[in-house]
Parts: sequence; structure tokens; C-alpha cells
Amino acid sequence: MKAVHFGAGNIGRGFIGKVLSDANVAVTFADVDAPLVDQLSHDQSYKVKVVGTKCQVDTVTHVTAVNSASQDVIEQIIHTDLVTTAVGPNVLDIIAKTIATGLTHRFEAGNNRPLNIIACENMVRGTTHLKTQVYQHLNAIYHDQADELVGFVDSAVDRIVPPSEAANDPLEVTVESFSEWIVDQQQFKGDIPAIEGMETTDNLMAFVERKLFTLNTGHIITAYLGALKGHETIRDAIEDGEIRAQVKAAMEESGEVLIRRYGFDRQLHQAYIEKILGRFANPHLRDEIDRVGRQPIRKLGANDRLIKPLLGTLEYGTGNVYLLKGIAAAFKYVNDDDLQAIELQQSLGDKGLRATLAHYTGLAADSEEAKRIEAIFLNL
Repeated sequence: MKAVHFGAGNIGRGFIGKVLSDANVAVTFADVDAPLVDQLSHDQSYKVKVVGTKCQVDTVTHVTAVNSASQDVIEQIIHTDLVTTAVGPNVLDIIAKTIATGLTHRFEAGNNRPLNIIACENMVRGTTHLKTQVYQHLNAIYHDQADELVGFVDSAVDRIVPPSEAANDPLEVTVESFSEWIVDQQQFKGDIPAIEGMETTDNLMAFVERKLFTLNTGHIITAYLGALKGHETIRDAIEDGEIRAQVKAAMEESGEVLIRRYGFDRQLHQAYIEKILGRFANPHLRDEIDRVGRQPIRKLGANDRLIKPLLGTLEYGTGNVYLLKGIAAAFKYVNDDDLQAIELQQSLGDKGLRATLAHYTGLAADSEEAKRIEAIFLNL
């Protein structure tokens, strides 16, 4: 089995690429980073340091790479069995044209085997979004053929992959031992590939929101509260007893939404929260506050990790004190190297908190929640 994976960065190599390679899938990475592509195609292997209660170094083999802006990636799409991505939500729209071109050449070459495409991104229904973009670039004469042969499979992914600290090997990547890759079994075309480490479900949204409302919500609130107290890493922040208690409380607020919406077992979900808190404190991971906190505008979106669980608490009439504090802390985040953080601070200076909140989150400026966030913001 062959796969083309867009995105040869740390997540691509350390998570999806490794899972596929471990399952004996021949992986071709596609990326625009020419030196990275050259080294991957030359070495055809790389090391992954897996850290948890113990540390081990695995070697991923039988991989290669092509430049995603070249004709080579089109040739790969013609013959591949699977396309996956780990490029970040903002880049999906860019690679959509390349995928559409690859599909066109695939159909013209007479390849009528099923092809499944899975976007492995931190976004809700990312593959469905990618499909919309691909079809915009795909000639309408091929839409029926794509509907029949190409599965756009949504997924939920969860693994912490911080920047690598291996100074002498740019391909080596560090990952936590925990990983979760869940896919919507109803969206595949043809047989579902048997890939150890990729789980199937017929209720994907439950797992998408469980991850978004717990791992992502807890991670970002840890980052923003940690930044306010001058911590440098997620571990430093979560080992601050005050922050840990508030992050845990926020995840319990978002968890109440999940329990009511999807019927998750309360005790099992509490154990999931505790497991995530333990992951944040992993002594072998140096996960910088600014890596997690970057792009605050995206993370304040209506369907993202702060506002979406808050809206759930409003839907069910449940507590949200600590979610509100996390949102307020997001507006305090300062990072002169992050364009979104700069834009957010400029908007606060020009328009004030409630107008800025309304613009970026969709929460009405005169809503009770906006007033409460403003009160918390002014006291942080």
C-alpha cells in the first residue's frame, strides 16, 4: 500500500508518517521545504524519540519525499492508495489545487481504484473542508467520478509533538507516547485499510469534540494562563498548582457539555481529563508556551477550542467560569513574533475588549458573557 502525505514537519514525521510506516505503508512525504525534502529522499529514514513513562528511539524506514510544488507529487497521486495531510488548517486551501490536479491526472490515466484522502488537522471536519476546496479546482466533468472513487474521510488526531531539540539531526523528532487517530468509517471508498494506530468510528463528532474540548481547550488555557505568570513551557505552567486547578476546572466545564451531548461516562471522562493533565506535565517534553499559544485569532474562532465549548455551556445552561477566564487570558496574550497576536492587541487598543471579542469570536458585545469576560480581563 502506498500513501502520499502532505506535510513533512514534526507532526507529519512524528505522528501520521510514523503510524503509516509502522503499518508497512510506503510513505512519500510532500513538502515545500527543499532541504527537508532532499534529506528525506536521500536518507529514506529518520528517528523518532518516543517519550512517556520511559523513552525509546524508533527508526522510521522506507520513506521518501517530493516537493509538493513539483510535478513529482502529481505523479505520486496518480498511483497512490491514500493521501493524508498534516499541514495546518491554513495550508489546506493551498494544497487543494495540487490534489485536484493530481486527481485529474489520475482519472485521465485510467486509474479507477478507490482513493481515500484524510486531513489530519486540528480542525472540525477538516477533510470535508478540504473536499469543498478540491472540488472548486476540479473540473466539473470529473465530479461524478470523484464522488464514486474518492473518499474524503474526516478524522480526529491527538498527539503532542513539540519542536525537536536534536541539534545534529534535523530529521529527528520527539513525540509523546500517547497518540489517537480516529477516522469516520462511513466516508471511505472501497475497503477500509487496516492500519494499526488508526481507529474507525461511526460517531466521529463525539471524538472530535472530546479532543477539542479537552486536550485543545486545556492546552490553550494552560498556555495563556502560563504566559500571564511568566512561565516558559506547558510543563512549568501545569505544575503551578493554581493554574492546574483552573485548567482542570475549565476541562470539567467543557466535559459537562460532552457528557450531556454525547452520553460519555462521567467517571471515564474524568479519568481522561486526568490523563491529559499528566500528559501536559510530561518531564521529557519541552513544549513552549509560545508554540501552543500562537495564532490566538484562529483559536478564538467560533468553532474552535475556547468559544465552541463555551457555546455548549450556554446551550445546556452549565457552568463556565473557568472557560470565560481562559478566553479573557487569550486577549492578554502578547507575542511580538506572531502576526495574529499583534493584530489582536492592536484591535484591543483601537476598539476595546468587547468590540474586539465580538469581531473575532462572534459573541455579541452586549451579551452577558462578553460583560463577564471583560470584567475578568480587567482584573487579570
